[in-house]
Amino acid sequence: MHFTKKTVIEKRLDLKKLLNSKKLLRFPGAYNPLCAKLIAEIGFEGVYISGGVMSNDLGIPDIGLTTLKHVGYRSEQIAKVTDLPSIVDADTGFKDCKKTIKTLEGLGLAGCHLEDQVDEKRCGHLDNKELVSKEQMVKKIKDAVTARKDKNFLIIIRTDGNTVEGLEKTIDRIKAYEDAGADMIFPEALKDENEFAKVRKNTKLFLLANMTEFGKSKLLNVKELENLGYNLVIYPVTTQRLAMKSVEDGLKSIFTDGHQNNIIDRMQTRKRLYELVEYEKYNTPTNKITDFSTEGHE
Repeated sequence: MHFTKKTVIEKRLDLKKLLNSKKLLRFPGAYNPLCAKLIAEIGFEGVYISGGVMSNDLGIPDIGLTTLKHVGYRSEQIAKVTDLPSIVDADTGFKDCKKTIKTLEGLGLAGCHLEDQVDEKRCGHLDNKELVSKEQMVKKIKDAVTARKDKNFLIIIRTDGNTVEGLEKTIDRIKAYEDAGADMIFPEALKDENEFAKVRKNTKLFLLANMTEFGKSKLLNVKELENLGYNLVIYPVTTQRLAMKSVEDGLKSIFTDGHQNNIIDRMQTRKRLYELVEYEKYNTPTNKITDFSTEGHE
């Protein structure tokens, strides 16, 4: 059981309404369901689920080693614990875009993005990426659009063309992807305001900006992105980076000092944790549960 109130259909409708409001939507990355609950409590508009973060969590690099099963299982867990719409990174479509869209839509996501790299992909902010042809990607987009049942399931198309072919050819790809039926474009690794602005001038579709740290893009603030005409911003790895740095520092302290007394003030308290997981709601006699995994979406 869980205490969210909205159905998947309602979450997708919420996302479409928010996108049409012209306000920039902020989707921090959630590396687990508990993090998603915190994102919702603080007041963000949605949750992003990064494929790179899932790879990191498994202790492997983000080079196309995860499967649809990995991504589907984890994204379902994250998406169902809040009333916020969640979008997920579907990499290159796991060799079958139709199956990928049907699966993720069925698991309760509000949308996903597919990218135009080859299957042996690399992180979008690394060098030496390879792309599929524009024609191949157009076919994948058409397959994805055909496969969805709910027209409000958002199909986002990421292009990694900027660091491979340059901005002009990237814009050619974007126009082809728009014609193929994409709902939103995710232009990866744009360098600065000028490049963000040029993409905006060349498409009518919704645009997603990736403000990942330590990458190729200048980190722009919400007002700057809003003024540039972008509709949604993701912070894909931020929460995992924050968490893992704190975990690393804490473990080193325990290893060195032999106790955790010096780091207690850096920890989430038991009281705060129980507030976030809504412990008392679950602990009442009428809300006793035996199997969280059987909870439906609708």
